[in-house]
Amino acid sequence: MLMSNRDRIARLQYLPYSFRVLQAGDHVLCAVTGRRIALEDLRYWSIARQEPYASAEASVQAEVKAGRIG
Repeated sequence: MLMSNRDRIARLQYLPYSFRVLQAGDHVLCAVTGRRIALEDLRYWSIARQEPYASAEASVQAEVKAGRIG
């Protein structure tokens, strides 16, 4: 029986300019907001923290929290 990747959280390795799928799925959860992000819509992540973000604003919030910016 084939398993569907729908409604499954993917596990990714975040790389510069791309990511590698380690465990199949169709989405990830934003590390700041908890919002679901479809893989085809994923644009923001941290390589250092290996975290995905739903928006540029969420990415900046994570940087501020980590003490990297002001």
